[in-house]
Amino acid sequence: MRLEDLFLETLKDIFFAERQILKALPRLANAASDPKLREAFMHHREETEQQVDRLRQVFEILGKRAQGKTCEAINGLMEESEALLEMSPQPSPVRDAGLVATAQAVEHYEMARYGALVAWARALGNEPVAQLLQENLAEEQQAGTLLNQMAVTVNRTALAA
Repeated sequence: MRLEDLFLETLKDIFFAERQILKALPRLANAASDPKLREAFMHHREETEQQVDRLRQVFEILGKRAQGKTCEAINGLMEESEALLEMSPQPSPVRDAGLVATAQAVEHYEMARYGALVAWARALGNEPVAQLLQENLAEEQQAGTLLNQMAVTVNRTALAA
């Protein structure tokens, strides 16, 4: 396997993951009892739409068809979110704390993937692709920071519930 092959396979992985996340975010927003958390999920959905568009641009630059490859990691993280909602079917501060934690896990996964893809794109000498992927990485890092900040408040509210 060449680095180009690894890059393309990982790109397909994150493309699949982003599209799954896009589908899940409205459900997570509806499940949140905290209005700021709900708003954060919906804002990130808008960002995720832009990220998917950037990934399509990356595929276009590479002369490849935009296609995903099943990502078991994101499927597992989505299953965790569903399990949380089944365990806690009613909106509550404790469920919000769980939603933040599952969202943080997703963000960390995305940051890891984008970090590798940016490094590989640069190693392969493809700066236009690296720049598009860097934009996605920066948004994921910002979302991770926001979730970390929200966790403080949400967890405090959950503890008092």
